[in-house]
Amino acid sequence: MVCPARRQAASPIGDRETDVDEMSAGERMRYLTVAEVADLMRLSRMTVYRLINRGELPAVRVGRSFRVPQDALDAYLRTHSVDAEGADGEERLSS
Repeated sequence: MVCPARRQAASPIGDRETDVDEMSAGERMRYLTVAEVADLMRLSRMTVYRLINRGELPAVRVGRSFRVPQDALDAYLRTHSVDAEGADGEERLSS
């Protein structure tokens, strides 16, 4: 039995590596299906597939389907969110 001093797992996001020993059971990565991501974002599944295929939304391929890490979805939403203000700096009201 091989017991490495430090076990590391490749992160699905970028080239960063995460130390497995530092992850507790409560911090396990949650993976979402394309349908779950589409429901959360109120998009069609095809739009989510396009985001994945363009590399805008990281995903892991499992067999013939994709799984999107919850952290990747959260990061995508943070980086692509817009302010409630219009271009002229005034607050916009919904129409």
